[in-house]
Amino acid sequence: MTNSAHTPHSSTAHQSHMPGWMVFLFACACGLMVANLYYSQPLIGLIAPEIGLSDSAASLIVTLTQIGYCAGLILLVPLGDLVENRKLVIFTICGAILALFIAMLAQNATWFLMGSLLVGIGTVAVQMLIPIAAHISPEEKRGRTVGNIMSGLLLGIMLSRPISSLIAHSFGWRPVFGVSACLLVLLAVILWLLLPIRKPNSHHHYFSLIASLWPLLRDTPILRRRAIYQACLFASFTLFWTISPVLLASPMYSLTQLGIALFALAGAAGALAAPIGGWLADHGHTKIATAGSLLTVAAAFLLSQLGGMGSLPALVIAGILLDLGVQCNVVLGQRAIYSLGAEIRSRLNALYMAIFFAGGAIGSGIASLAYVTGGWSLVAWIGFAFPIGAFIYYLTE
Repeated sequence: MTNSAHTPHSSTAHQSHMPGWMVFLFACACGLMVANLYYSQPLIGLIAPEIGLSDSAASLIVTLTQIGYCAGLILLVPLGDLVENRKLVIFTICGAILALFIAMLAQNATWFLMGSLLVGIGTVAVQMLIPIAAHISPEEKRGRTVGNIMSGLLLGIMLSRPISSLIAHSFGWRPVFGVSACLLVLLAVILWLLLPIRKPNSHHHYFSLIASLWPLLRDTPILRRRAIYQACLFASFTLFWTISPVLLASPMYSLTQLGIALFALAGAAGALAAPIGGWLADHGHTKIATAGSLLTVAAAFLLSQLGGMGSLPALVIAGILLDLGVQCNVVLGQRAIYSLGAEIRSRLNALYMAIFFAGGAIGSGIASLAYVTGGWSLVAWIGFAFPIGAFIYYLTE
């Protein structure tokens, strides 16, 4: 891969390390963008009646956002191996900005659901940024750099729900999308000015690029393995965070929206694991750290059984342990696949993310049914089964 030598933007890729200010910029950018996937989750009860969406169809708000994200991962993120990366990121962010304004101004379900789908598609800009960071970073520091950036992304995931709840509590749900759109406008300008230019050397055209995804998945065992590990852990993650607010609002705890927001903020402490995971990967400890991550998530769900019996401290600690394990493992996986070849890095990242987000969709999809059928106890046992299944697979390495 080559960078244009005549522009100051290109010089960053040739430095001995990724500057600290740029790591911070990437982390903030990833957090701001990925939060758009989750803002609407705690607001469904407010949004659906206003746009004329029935209770039975209200979950489409979340579902279409996730569908859009998965579609963007497969159809847009691989373009990072084909076209100039800075322009690709900016154009995709602009799509997200338009989608957020559509959602904010929507007066009926059709327009809002279309906006939700487009928000998901535009949010994949975050998965275009991370391979750029891997390209800039030298091999010996790549894991730590990606880990630090993933801390921002994971904080965005964890903080999005309480932030949207607090804004909606004071100002209604529409400003949530408007504020996010304005922040992305500012972010797009900053990234346009500061992102390095990176033009991949590729002989593909678009359709052959997309067609190459299946051979990559088929012929890259480490990609399949790391994606399966993370899909199992992310299924547990979404299972826990979809139902825990329901449990906390139940008569057992009777927490208000503010209390549930504070609970989510406590769980965000688990984002500290991402740089730790990157450091362990850089120092050759990926295998043992993977085992630790899988078992930490399993232990979190065993502990969470006490939360189902009325112990709020146990539930808080379980949430922190869960996030620690999930976030450490995602960085270990990215560090491993980013070492496979710079020319296929965007496609590898697209496949990795698409598979593990599919796991997350499974976890959130079965959450309500599990809770209605067997209460928190069944939710916790299912959450325990996912990492244990991944650990059994891990033993075959």
